[in-house]
Amino acid sequence: MISANALSWIRLTLAIGTNNPKYKRLATMYHDISDLLKGGAREWSFCGVLSKDDTQRLGSADSAQRAQAIIDRCTALGYSVLTIDDPDYPSCLMHLYAPPAVLYVHGTLPDFEHRLSLGVVGTRSASRYGLANSYKFAYALAKYETVIISGGALGVDCASHRGALAAGGVTVCVRGCGINSRYLKDNIGMRQAIAKNGAVISEYPPDEEPRKYYFPARNRLISALSDGLLVIEAGERSGALITADASLELGRDVFALMGNNSAVNLGSNQLIKEGAAYPVTDFMDILAYYHKKVEYSVLTTDYESMFRDINAIPVKGNPERNGNRRADSASAGKASGKNEKPKAAPKPEQAAEESGADENKAQPAPQKPALTGDAKRIVDYLSAEPVHIDTLAEGVQLPVSRVLSTLTLLEMQGYVRALQGRKFVLK
Repeated sequence: MISANALSWIRLTLAIGTNNPKYKRLATMYHDISDLLKGGAREWSFCGVLSKDDTQRLGSADSAQRAQAIIDRCTALGYSVLTIDDPDYPSCLMHLYAPPAVLYVHGTLPDFEHRLSLGVVGTRSASRYGLANSYKFAYALAKYETVIISGGALGVDCASHRGALAAGGVTVCVRGCGINSRYLKDNIGMRQAIAKNGAVISEYPPDEEPRKYYFPARNRLISALSDGLLVIEAGERSGALITADASLELGRDVFALMGNNSAVNLGSNQLIKEGAAYPVTDFMDILAYYHKKVEYSVLTTDYESMFRDINAIPVKGNPERNGNRRADSASAGKASGKNEKPKAAPKPEQAAEESGADENKAQPAPQKPALTGDAKRIVDYLSAEPVHIDTLAEGVQLPVSRVLSTLTLLEMQGYVRALQGRKFVLK
């Protein structure tokens, strides 16, 4: 869908640039922005918003042609163009000091007015702990129909998008460049999947390449589109802190994953210490906070495969985790000279491959972890007969939110299985 006034607004962005508060003023002054363009230089000068330089650029001979070329490009790529005066433009963006005049969209934007949305941001050089939690939080929250919003970058962003996609949920990727830019080409497949289960969006024309100052501007959109922001592994100077500041300025809730004292957690831990962010350790901490906006529904997906692609998530500065790359081991130890270095002991799965082990041979099942506390009480109560969540909570004398959190872990560990109708059984 191309907004009716797309040509006029794109033409204005080419003259004034992006991230400019003038668009908000113009949108309130003109019921139909095309009236401004039709008014010519006299109208531009006397409207009281545009500078002399703005009017000169707006009046350049090719401004209309350049704007039309962008619309034609979007049409060819199958992108939508939403403008600030379009009824489908996300109203939450109007909370910004400088909302984008034009929003380029690949996919379908969710209904931000009636769905909980959470931004997830953090370092591009994420640890396995950071990746696992980004993925886990996004996966579980997406199961509860929370829209996951992030920036499509390496590390935390990528893990959160993939977690939401794995859960069959909706996620939105906000790019600091044009949607069609090949920046971060390793994530092209992920962005295509996002467009089918949400949207990839940008305030820049489709083929615009990234610039350093585009990313802080991009962060304000993540904050505005989100009801709350989850910060995972943010260093002392992390861009995630810019997003957190933007969220706080907009009155959004900010959460931070509790981490250790490593440098990668200095920023997020500081948010907690200053009281700027709520400390969280589990996705239920967030759902409990938004309990009036979230309708608890049963989880029916197999959690055992939840973390299967963590190692494939690209991370800045870690070539071993940048895509599904495997070391070449084609020529391993055919010679047996005296000076040959001893080979390292192969990993169990590698040894099986090299020895020609029968792939169909039954392997011992992994041992389940011992249960204590709430988990033991719940497992002891359950049986092969389905039990409703309310009956279970009453039977073990625990709050429903606490029971749901524990049940999620028990599903991941293979102890219980969720059924339709908010019922659970032992596996």
